[in-house]
Amino acid sequence: MPIDSLETLRDRLRIFADERDWNKFHTPKNLSMALIAEAAELIEHFQWVEGDSSHLLEDTTRLAVEQELADILIYLVRISDKLGIDLLQAAEAKIEINAKKYPADKVRGSSKKYTEYEND
Repeated sequence: MPIDSLETLRDRLRIFADERDWNKFHTPKNLSMALIAEAAELIEHFQWVEGDSSHLLEDTTRLAVEQELADILIYLVRISDKLGIDLLQAAEAKIEINAKKYPADKVRGSSKKYTEYEND
């Protein structure tokens, strides 16, 4: 079955973990730790690359980055499943929060944190 949605991915990951009797290990704590480890592995591919050229990846590096991103997504979906969090709904709510914290007319072209301009 092709993975065409977060729900399909969630279901495939449930089956994968069930078949291996891994649910006892897939606690939010353990999954969070695994997620951050994968994020660190992703960072390694960009650690000494100049920012402006960080999107220019050699094929082997691009494949490695793709696999790290997949690992991160997998752990993220597993954590959200274990906690009963709808990732798309949570993302939509967070975008709304960020839109209020970072109004385009105040932050356009700036990388400042909202606390640095909120009193302007």
